[in-house]
Amino acid sequence: MPGLTFTVPAEYDGATVQNFLRRGCGLSWRMVVKLKQVPGGISADGVALRTIDRVAAGQRVELILPEDSVRIEGVELPLSVVYEDESLLLVDKPPYLAVHPSAGKPEPTLANAVVAHFEREGQPLSFRPINRLDRNTSGLLLAAKNAHVAYAMMRKPQKVYLALAVGRMEGAGVVDQPIRVKEGCCITREVGEGGKESLTRWEALATDGTVTLLRVVIETGRTHQIRVHMAWLGHPLVGDTMYGDPEGDGLGLERHGLHCAHMALVHPLTGEELAFDSPLPPDMEGILREHGLCDAGGSLVSGPAGDER
Repeated sequence: MPGLTFTVPAEYDGATVQNFLRRGCGLSWRMVVKLKQVPGGISADGVALRTIDRVAAGQRVELILPEDSVRIEGVELPLSVVYEDESLLLVDKPPYLAVHPSAGKPEPTLANAVVAHFEREGQPLSFRPINRLDRNTSGLLLAAKNAHVAYAMMRKPQKVYLALAVGRMEGAGVVDQPIRVKEGCCITREVGEGGKESLTRWEALATDGTVTLLRVVIETGRTHQIRVHMAWLGHPLVGDTMYGDPEGDGLGLERHGLHCAHMALVHPLTGEELAFDSPLPPDMEGILREHGLCDAGGSLVSGPAGDER
């Protein structure tokens, strides 16, 4: 079973185990209950501890985390690892790869690839994604290596997306419109009364009037949020047949043009500030080149929203 070790600081000398774990280590009440159910789940110096026992400064408290009830089979797939330590794994997900297995779809997923990576490294860990990406969305995806880190990452990382939208968009704006499940559908979303609060900030980086490259930040994390809000503005994402033209927009992208390009976070255990970037994948960069919005090296053409070339 995976484990964690915490050293008791001076300010928790004489505190109960429960108080130290909840306040000093940031464990949830549910996690403490689960630890109590694991034989030897909480110990110090090889001796099992009860939550009512008291800890001493300098003591090393060891936790054995409970195993997940659902296990995912490891499948060897190409995996682009951007960052990894004992707590976190950050990968650059390609398009056309689902994050999780789903009923009726036997194709391998990112979860299978991550589990195989852990097994190859001698770490029999589960896949615990902190953020999620649609099957056809590419870019940065963060996973925690144990339940405690996943809980500690309740302060979600900050993400910046790059999106290709149909038509001319200039300047910047905010979409503050609720999103709900479309009536009669289980997957498709729409803007409408009774939906969940949803806020999207966008900025046009380059345009030729046919395609616009956007920088997008979402303040909420609703399903298909960027796709729904851009379609509501009248500028669906390039290649998005669900929220744009169902027959295709003829712009040559075989999936919706959305990429998680930047992620910033505070490490849940060390407090270190981390930031990572992922370049546009070849298919999205190819659309920009085709429309004269970037050069052969992938750099955006200068000028306001790409008009002055």
